[in-house]
Amino acid sequence: MPSKNDQLEERRCALQAALDGHKTQAERNKLGQFATPTQLARDVLAYGLSLLPQGEAVRFFDPAIGTGSFYSALRSTCRRRPVAWARGFEIDAHYGQPALDLWQGSPLEITLGDFTRQTPPAADAGRANLLICNPPYVRHHHLSGEEKLRLQEAARRVAHVELSGLAGLYCYFMALSHDWMSEGGVAGWLIPSEFMDVNYGKALKAYLLREVTLLHIHRFDPNDVQFDDALVSSAVVWFKKQKPPAGHEVTFSYGGTMQKPALIKNVSVQDLERAEKWTRFPKQDAEAVHEGYRLGDLFAIKRGLATGDNSFFILDEERVRSLSIPPQFLRPILPSARYVKDDEIMADAQGVPLLDKRLFLLDCDLPEDEVQRHHPALWAYLQTGLEHVAPRYLCRSRRHWYAQERRAAAPIVCTYIGRSDHDGRPFRFLLNHSKAIATNVYLMLYPLPPLVEQLRRNPDVLRILWQQLNAMTRETLLGHGRVYGGGMHKLEPKELANIPADTLAAVAGLAEKHGNRQLELAGMFSQ
Repeated sequence: MPSKNDQLEERRCALQAALDGHKTQAERNKLGQFATPTQLARDVLAYGLSLLPQGEAVRFFDPAIGTGSFYSALRSTCRRRPVAWARGFEIDAHYGQPALDLWQGSPLEITLGDFTRQTPPAADAGRANLLICNPPYVRHHHLSGEEKLRLQEAARRVAHVELSGLAGLYCYFMALSHDWMSEGGVAGWLIPSEFMDVNYGKALKAYLLREVTLLHIHRFDPNDVQFDDALVSSAVVWFKKQKPPAGHEVTFSYGGTMQKPALIKNVSVQDLERAEKWTRFPKQDAEAVHEGYRLGDLFAIKRGLATGDNSFFILDEERVRSLSIPPQFLRPILPSARYVKDDEIMADAQGVPLLDKRLFLLDCDLPEDEVQRHHPALWAYLQTGLEHVAPRYLCRSRRHWYAQERRAAAPIVCTYIGRSDHDGRPFRFLLNHSKAIATNVYLMLYPLPPLVEQLRRNPDVLRILWQQLNAMTRETLLGHGRVYGGGMHKLEPKELANIPADTLAAVAGLAEKHGNRQLELAGMFSQ
């Protein structure tokens, strides 16, 4: 027969499902509401309790308690350990009021309200020694400018954290919880692992390394998404509220569970201070200091074009013929990578890619009166976009809403999104012989002047560079990108540009780079 705690957890899960069913996915995404599965909550609580001194009574706190998944897990895992008190906040009465009813008569105190506006207890005895939270995953664009300023000031005041305007709400929750923890108290945060790699995460990482003692980061395998309804790769971050001791090392684990991870490694704080991306641990060692070439020394790397509305501005050959769009207003553009079977893109005499799916970007820089007067077919088509396309932010910010960014075709393009859940290459580098530009699902690599000079002397070098790019290991590419749930990875231009490229520079005939010296061409000053 199920225990009383198990019965309560069954009721809580049924309640959670019913409450979720009354909200749309968009509504829950906006508030970052993703419930913690029972077994995951119990694993987290069991690990957190193991970090507390033996016999110490638990003072439990969850600043985003929802229906109480972590409190329920606490009841199931604390066994004989005493619980002095348990408290939580919930901003959404849709979940908070039913949770109050569910836990009525238990030691749990739930306050309906915005945690980020609450005043922490003054006395240490009123602060938690075990804080466990799955904070709301609210992206920054759902926070108003006024709200961001308030939260940034509060984070600065409470935890000395200078958070970027791109930080999600979970970063502010972590900072503002600092004063709700007792000295020596333990916190466990179930959060997206993206903070380990992105620029806005730097301030949070500095807090974890300098203001508290970071104990352990367990990152779940991104192919094993923890939340069915959120495409994020998750991590549990554990720290103790005290300054780190000298020579401190942090445990990094990956895959499996926190108790039984697939990989585990200790990493020094010094190595973490230097590391750009923490998701390299524990799979890889700390990256050695690299003073040589990086890809950004050889190529200007840019995201492909954002058209404003691909369905309107990108046309296939049949649509071009039916609309009678004049050819001078059409530029070839690459389809998505799944339609590019080979890594080398050949072209016809007009520079159009020899692909089964041949697409063209509508691009006109003429004023409207000239289009209407001289190009009636194009004018007629543009009228169909006035209501839904022209008012879009990107379009209305242009001189002419239908004029695209000036961009040349790049000789090498790279797929922007890749996967790690198959045996193939996560990212592909394509040698582009055509005049086709690319949308923002690609990165475009333009040779910089020193490399241009070498290619002028020996055009065959471009093919060798392309082959070298495709020979890069999965670990190198994935280690410099960022990871999301479901095995999805992305490479931003700056991330690709940061990859060491001494081998490519040597292939191109560039002189060895020392320290911070600028690029040099072998023999360029000896001529």
